[in-house]
Amino acid sequence: MRHPSVNLIWMLLLLATAVTYWLGESGQVGTGHLGPVLLMFALAVFKGLWVINDFMELRHAPPLWRRLLTGWLLIVTALCVLAYWLAMA
Repeated sequence: MRHPSVNLIWMLLLLATAVTYWLGESGQVGTGHLGPVLLMFALAVFKGLWVINDFMELRHAPPLWRRLLTGWLLIVTALCVLAYWLAMA
């Protein structure tokens, strides 16, 4: 499988950042609905994975390093979502 160029990934990172900024500034995140928050965190995970794999160049590194950083990213994101969900109650 051919991987996208770093320039394309950078543009996708900018687009994802713009979407998360719009979600925050439009007031959709603070409405008490979980959907926009989950979208925002999903975009953050995708951004983190792109940074880990392509900008930190771990795509071809030993699997242990990729798993450690990906696991850290997923655990931190899951804990943030859990904290938000508990605060809604």
